[in-house]
Amino acid sequence: MTALLKGLPAKPWIWSFVGAALVFIASLVFTRGLGAAGIVVAGLSLASFAVVVGMGQMFVMSLGPGNVDLSLPANIGLASAIAMKVMSGSDSMIVAGVGAALIAGVLIGLANYALIRALRIPPIIATLSTSFIVQSIDISYGRGLQVKPPPGFAAFTDWRLVGIPVFVLLILFASIIAAVALNRTVYGRSVLAIGQNMRAAWLAGIKVERIRLMTYMLCGALGGLSGALLAAYFRGSSTDIGNEYLLASIAVVVIGGTSVAGGRANIPGLWGAALFLVLLQVMLNTFGADASVRLVTTGLVIIAVITAAGGAKALR
Repeated sequence: MTALLKGLPAKPWIWSFVGAALVFIASLVFTRGLGAAGIVVAGLSLASFAVVVGMGQMFVMSLGPGNVDLSLPANIGLASAIAMKVMSGSDSMIVAGVGAALIAGVLIGLANYALIRALRIPPIIATLSTSFIVQSIDISYGRGLQVKPPPGFAAFTDWRLVGIPVFVLLILFASIIAAVALNRTVYGRSVLAIGQNMRAAWLAGIKVERIRLMTYMLCGALGGLSGALLAAYFRGSSTDIGNEYLLASIAVVVIGGTSVAGGRANIPGLWGAALFLVLLQVMLNTFGADASVRLVTTGLVIIAVITAAGGAKALR
């Protein structure tokens, strides 16, 4: 036990799981235990979406300081509209619709990298610019779209195994694969090496620009996938369906233990951070807090986590 406690400072993301447990207990105390199962299922479901988006953001942020994808909310909104339009309510078109959403996300990631590479502008500016363009396309293409997901695709989000939604288990399995890819493959180690020192990585023979291109495209693809899944979960697409994931994608990465300075990432921490944030929102809703209080609380939590993890020192 003593060794475990001594190791906690080196693994600050563990506190996100502790925080999630404490918030869950506080919610149960306030509601006197009513709806515990519902809170768990809803928490896991909503947290899994944040994990999908967070994985893409994590790979991008691991490339080093300044790397962040601000186009994710617009990407999710457009992908949800494209998926629903292609599926047109038909179960036979589910694969084609998900594929179309993935392709849309990949193209957005490609556009992000093209702006960064061709114009030599900071990623935060490039992805923000892409976001405005994609959002405009989404408004003209997806606004007023009344297409519901195919019955089979909608039912997929309701399937459960031992009480846990099947799509949550699939996302958990995908995150395990991502963790292996990050730590055991040439691509994953190259991402971390670039984040630690881009010039040293280039001198070591790593194809830096190729890895950066692949990473932004991967992030875009995960954004597209989450757009399709969210449309199925909420029974339809929306231009603002991804709005909350700009803050959430960054928050789960930071709280989950990924260094904002790049070169260090942690996928298990994404789950702890996502559960913590979702359950925190549930608790605040239970207490009757309004949207402004929820946003301020989330911001303060992020600041506290960065400070506790020595973020200021890492940034220097």
